[in-house]
Amino acid sequence: MAATAGRTAGALAVLQLASIVAAAVLLSSPPAAAAEPSVDFIDVVACSQSQVDSIVRSAVQAALQREIALAAGLIRIFFHDCFPQGCDASVYLSGANSEQGMPPNANSLQPRALQLVEDIRAKVHAACGPTVSCTDISALATRAAVVLSGGPTYPVPLGQLDSLAPAPLRLVNQLPGPGTSSVQALIDLFGSRGMGDAADLVALSGGHTVGKSKCAFVRPVDDAFSRKMAANCSANPNTKQDLDVVTPITFDNGYYIALTRKQGVFTSDMALILDPQTAAIVRRFAQDKAAFFTQFVTSIVKLSKVPRPGGNKGEIRRNCFKTNSGARLVDVVEAAASVVEGFAASA
Repeated sequence: MAATAGRTAGALAVLQLASIVAAAVLLSSPPAAAAEPSVDFIDVVACSQSQVDSIVRSAVQAALQREIALAAGLIRIFFHDCFPQGCDASVYLSGANSEQGMPPNANSLQPRALQLVEDIRAKVHAACGPTVSCTDISALATRAAVVLSGGPTYPVPLGQLDSLAPAPLRLVNQLPGPGTSSVQALIDLFGSRGMGDAADLVALSGGHTVGKSKCAFVRPVDDAFSRKMAANCSANPNTKQDLDVVTPITFDNGYYIALTRKQGVFTSDMALILDPQTAAIVRRFAQDKAAFFTQFVTSIVKLSKVPRPGGNKGEIRRNCFKTNSGARLVDVVEAAASVVEGFAASA
């Protein structure tokens, strides 16, 4: 009887160890790869798609009620994360070699918007376990910001894993800058990411329909509008210029209306209305908000699917600002082993 009980206890201990190790692998060990992202990915994990969407939307809505500028911050971060090497939350990583300190991002990404995504991750993981990546939460938060600001909804491909390292500087440096004056160069750059249609460039530039610019980035003085911006900046160098002077806090086609009036803030903005390849698209979007929304949906979905050089590899971070520590798996396994030893000693 005692021997049987001992063997039973030992077997239970082994099963317990297996369960703990399996859980540890899921929580701590970076998966080598995952299935291709899907719009219904979350349906197969702990929480339903609607539950996760509800958590994200509620958090973004509350944040925007406190500070509407966070909408532009989320949209910008999403673009700056996905454009260099595909959506992977690499831009969220802090510390040495962080993308946040690289020239295209330095002083241009909202710290409060970055923190908002981490805060939402904590809420999602508290409700659902560590089953949704920072990459997916960023994508869902961006969509919520667009919709809550008046823009269209769109499908978000989910199931993206978080990167294990920042993107290299050579790729981050390919982010288009506000001073770019060549539309063809911008079209070629977007084309290198699978967005080769000029309409993709124009539609995604429409993200400027919300947000502001620092004086350092506004275009040089060459007309009445730029002279007014320069005067405002001279009076107060810390002032910020609305990127859409028609409806600055609403996601609509006001940005394009402003361009037709030569009221673009960036050199790259004005280039769109001055170049024959894009001018007609700008005018169409200025006249028809629905046309802009339709193209924006197409283009942002393309952006969300920019190929990742190594495929969908990584982990589900337990903190968006740092990778998971492999040491935690060792700690769990060692703790489980001590449980087995305890059972064996008592057997």
